[in-house]
Amino acid sequence: MNPEKDFSPLAPSVVRALNDKLYEKRKVAALEIEKLVREFVAQNNAAQIKHVIQILSQEFALSQHPHSRKGGLIGLAACSIALGKKSNGLKMSGLKPSAEQLQEDLAGDLAVTVGFSRTIVPGSWLKQEDSGLYLKELIEPVLTCFNDADSRLRYYACEALYNIVKVARGSVLPHFNVLFDGLSKLAADPDPNVKSGSELLDRLLKDIVTESNKFDLVGFIPLLRERIYSNNQYARQFIISWILVLESVPDINLLGYLPEILDGLFQILGDNSKEIRKMCEVALGEFLKEIKKNPSSVKFAEMANILVIHCQASDDLIQLTAMCWMREFIQLAGRVMLPYSSGILTAVLPCLSYDDRKKSIKEVANVCNQSLMKLVIPEDDETDEGKQSLSLQMEPKEESLSQQQVTSSGCLEASSNSSLSSTSVFNASSTDRVPVTLNLDGIVQVLDCHLHDTATGMMTRIAVLKWLYHLYIKTPRKMFRHTDSLFPILLRTLSDESDEVILKDLEVLAEIASSPAGQTEDQGPCDGSDTRFSQSELHIPVKASQLSSSGMKGMECSPSTPTMNSYFYKFMINLLKRFSSERKLLETRGAFIIRQLCLLLNAENIFHSMADILLREEDLKFASTMVHTLNTILLTSSELFQLRNQLKDLKTPESRNLFCCLYRSWCHNPVTTVSLCFLTQNYKHAYDLIQKFGDLEVTVDFLTEVDKLVQLIECPIFTYLRLQLLDVKNNPYLIKALYGLLMLLPQSSAFQLLSHRLQCVPNPELLQTTDSTKTTLGFKKATTTNIDYLELLQHFERVQNKHLEVRHQRVGRGEPPDRRVIL
Repeated sequence: MNPEKDFSPLAPSVVRALNDKLYEKRKVAALEIEKLVREFVAQNNAAQIKHVIQILSQEFALSQHPHSRKGGLIGLAACSIALGKKSNGLKMSGLKPSAEQLQEDLAGDLAVTVGFSRTIVPGSWLKQEDSGLYLKELIEPVLTCFNDADSRLRYYACEALYNIVKVARGSVLPHFNVLFDGLSKLAADPDPNVKSGSELLDRLLKDIVTESNKFDLVGFIPLLRERIYSNNQYARQFIISWILVLESVPDINLLGYLPEILDGLFQILGDNSKEIRKMCEVALGEFLKEIKKNPSSVKFAEMANILVIHCQASDDLIQLTAMCWMREFIQLAGRVMLPYSSGILTAVLPCLSYDDRKKSIKEVANVCNQSLMKLVIPEDDETDEGKQSLSLQMEPKEESLSQQQVTSSGCLEASSNSSLSSTSVFNASSTDRVPVTLNLDGIVQVLDCHLHDTATGMMTRIAVLKWLYHLYIKTPRKMFRHTDSLFPILLRTLSDESDEVILKDLEVLAEIASSPAGQTEDQGPCDGSDTRFSQSELHIPVKASQLSSSGMKGMECSPSTPTMNSYFYKFMINLLKRFSSERKLLETRGAFIIRQLCLLLNAENIFHSMADILLREEDLKFASTMVHTLNTILLTSSELFQLRNQLKDLKTPESRNLFCCLYRSWCHNPVTTVSLCFLTQNYKHAYDLIQKFGDLEVTVDFLTEVDKLVQLIECPIFTYLRLQLLDVKNNPYLIKALYGLLMLLPQSSAFQLLSHRLQCVPNPELLQTTDSTKTTLGFKKATTTNIDYLELLQHFERVQNKHLEVRHQRVGRGEPPDRRVIL
């Protein structure tokens, strides 16, 4: 420092003392400065006061010499005391310096009047008219020393600022941001003395803010939002402590600015320190309580995407807390959350498959999922495009789709950077004042993604299918715009390992097939070449010669069945295609799937359509296998009881039409054709068919099916048939047909079973009745049903000849033949 420089009004002795390395001399200088400034205050000499502060700041506090900086800091503190109203002064009762510091400074800088004090002396604050004149000049140089490399300098700066703030009290609030900024840095200071000093200053500042009603929250929020992303533990603790203080002040409405700091709070919730996590958990809990009390003032929409991201966190505490918030948001805000449904589902659905280790998260996620589903109502199916366009322009955009990345499979991923900027997440528009429109496209994209993902858990897949079913019920017209893209994955889901998943999948497919919204004017039920589907999924070659009078006409005009839409027939085609390409699916789940469909849809429609499709099936081996499966279901399943009764008597044109349709496809399998005749009591035709069996190529599989038919005849389903054996005179062809089966069988257990049954047939002479006018049942059926049995028999022969031709072609190509009986 230049000794010749003029520092007036400071005396040369004061200047020398301020530069001295001994604290006692700096202390004497500080007392002189306090006395001098008090004189200037009494004279209202503002110019001289500012000049003294400027000298202490520029020439001392900001000096390159460490002892000069110490002198400047204690001098500025003395000025602040002098600027206060007349008081008894401040007594020191604060922190003590370390032994090393005491030794270096002889007496130690803290053993003076100017120091930390835990007691506030009444009447010691700066006059309001003086605060605007001097506080800025007093505070700025002290804050600059907060960045000093010397920890002792930082400590002295903290001590000086404590005195300045304690004198000024509420007058420092206009400078709160710079004070907060400086304190946030000291909170992470590595020196324990500096940290302790900053904590005392921090408590003093919190007291001032709590007492005042002039705190500028609007000006403080940007700084808080910036500092909240600090990774330092002490800085985080400092931030959380201030948020808790501000939240506790009745006059400060921090809830209105929660969208600005919520993301940062969730970041801090993942801190490694248990203490900090607990503090943050308390802060979030207090906010949530206030949200429940004052939901009308909460900006739900602006925080929705923040919760979506943290609901996908790997940290269990963050995920559970965010999920609990999401649950409350959905229940409190209701349909305001609908525009964010796709993001919410992205976060919630995977949690539904968590195991017991994350049971709490799973339970809360389930509530979120159920609550969100209830928000979708039939009014969301409105097709007024103009109305929708207006609503979409007014409402906040669904950020979850734009802010999250889409994987190659179409699945949403949360952004890897969860430190969100206000421009990237928050939308200032309020959904509380504008129409809310369901963004169905985004929801369907998320649901479709989860169905495609092979890693998706069972409970998640079930929830996805429940959502699709719910959407088809509530918003069918909008959903059918997505049916073409959903249809293939819904069909593939039928191969799922879980029966419950398959059941839900069938419910969705059944709703698609039966909903009136799925009917299109330009599509008939036989349109199997719809360009919107891939050839492998839909195309069935149709030849004009294969279209029978009892085929599609029966489907279109049968009044006994409910009307199905254009997707029904496509569903049947694709289902059979799936069975054809996945034989294991047919073997293990085929009967289960078809039986459930018969419950969900009309059984007559199911069998009628499948029979018609199989009639045109080019893979004859598959057609035979499928017919056998359908026949077994028809004869044994309790779900088909009503359909069996309908076919049993053939009393109506519809039932006869169905019989003819089934018969033509059943001809792919000779034994099933006979069983169909037994079911419909066409015994004469059954006998005629069995007579034709002599011309067929008898294989082991054929005899096995005859064996199974004999077993079926002994089942309750054919009770009526066995009772008709009592009426020998009126059922001669039934007995002949059964003897025909007996003659086909080798002498096996089935042969013995049927032989014993036929031995029980009574002698017709013993059962002679007096009613000589009664005609035989076979003749009666032939004359009243108007069915051309000769044409059916010819069709049977043609189909079987084609089967024989195909088998020979396979043998010619070196393929393994069907198993034959070795004679």
